Amino acid sequence: MEQYKIDRLGHQGDGIAEGPVYVPGALPGEIVQGTLDGSVLRDAKIIEPSSDRVRPPCSHAKSCGGCQLQHASDDFVAKWKMEVVERALAAHGITTQMRPILTSPAQSRRRAAFSAKRTKKAAIAGFHKKQSDIVIAIPNCQLVHPDVMAALPLVEELAVVGGSRKGEISVLVTLTDNGLDLYVSGGKPIDDALRITLSDLTRKYNIARISWDDEIALQREKPILRLGNAPVSPPPGAFLQATKDGEAALVAAVREIVGSGKRVADLFAGCGTFALPLAEKAEVLAVEGDKAMTHALEEGWRQGKNLKKLTPLARDLFRNPLLPDELAKMDALVIDPPRAGAEAQVAQIAKSNVPVIAHVSCNPTTFARDCGTLIAAGYQLDWVQTVDQFRWSTHVEVVGCLTKRK
Repeated sequence: MEQYKIDRLGHQGDGIAEGPVYVPGALPGEIVQGTLDGSVLRDAKIIEPSSDRVRPPCSHAKSCGGCQLQHASDDFVAKWKMEVVERALAAHGITTQMRPILTSPAQSRRRAAFSAKRTKKAAIAGFHKKQSDIVIAIPNCQLVHPDVMAALPLVEELAVVGGSRKGEISVLVTLTDNGLDLYVSGGKPIDDALRITLSDLTRKYNIARISWDDEIALQREKPILRLGNAPVSPPPGAFLQATKDGEAALVAAVREIVGSGKRVADLFAGCGTFALPLAEKAEVLAVEGDKAMTHALEEGWRQGKNLKKLTPLARDLFRNPLLPDELAKMDALVIDPPRAGAEAQVAQIAKSNVPVIAHVSCNPTTFARDCGTLIAAGYQLDWVQTVDQFRWSTHVEVVGCLTKRK
């Protein structure tokens, strides 16, 4: 067996030694020993542990693939995630003020995508085993909110009544203000008999809605989430922030950047995470490519209290970005694109004179690329706030404050 010293942590959470050799579960500075399989060290044993190594808080940490960094101290993870952002910016020659990271607490994830498979006698629901398609039970999960975890028995029952013998179903469970919202995919086609069975099952649980693929199979009442002063019923499977704490941190940063701006455009607005809170003080143009989310945003605004004018616009910003003349009257701009970033839209923003931009991103690499485009066009990146609402994972979110140089 060969020994290696871990030099750094990779983007997937693996320790990386010279070679490169990838060592799952290892930390920088550790001496490890194992069997080399291509570029991966298998059956790795820690010979000299790092001072940053801790006992994982979850009993499933060794087997479950849901978390990658439970073996590292909170301080190490926080520092590493901020360094990921700094390195991404440095690749484009960008330096800026880095605010301390804001991390969501344990057991705060309000949505989770559980996998479930039928067994000979019943079913098993949970997450996938590390580097495997095997589903394992995770009754002591320290990541997911207890109210979401309480749905696991129902997920197993859904696999029994709606899954195939060999297939796997996925159940996205979201905790809303008035019950759980379930989105099931990968099951057998919905029919009247299955609808009746679902109705019987959900009498035992606090369920607002069950969607089966793209069809609402059961709805006792519309699931509601409050975004600012507005009650929003998101469409089945819609994008939402993973934790309330993370959402609050992102919204606070965006509010600070927008400041006293009276006219704001929110691009890639989703169901209104930023648009609706901002509408408390500003007129908002909310642009979103998904028509169902645009409708949910508009309905939420109509039912909200003490909100200023909000104009919803369903538009594909990848193919049809807003042009400089459409942004000309805006005091501030919020942009929160998917992981791929917003290259086409940012190219148009770069030609505009919008004085302030709040750039939210779930991908430091495309965030840095798009910031580089804006900086080259006359903006400056005043500060960056890193937000960790995917605790113990390698996922990083950021908010950047960009202002037009005079």
